[in-house]
Amino acid sequence: MKIFVFVIAMAFFVGGIILMGYAIDLKEGMALMFFGGILSVSVSLAIPFNLLGEQSH
Repeated sequence: MKIFVFVIAMAFFVGGIILMGYAIDLKEGMALMFFGGILSVSVSLAIPFNLLGEQSH
C-alpha cells in the first residue's frame, strides 16, 4: 500500500512541476495551467500526509 501511495503522489508531483514549466510557454491560459500545477503539487503532498499519517508500531 505504501508503494502504491508513493507512486501516485510522485506522479502528481512530477505532473505538477511539468504543468508549471509548460505554463511559461503559453500565451493564453498561463495562469490556469500554473494554478493547476500548484494544485497538483499540493495534492501530491496531501496524499501521503493523510493516507499514511502517523503509523503506530
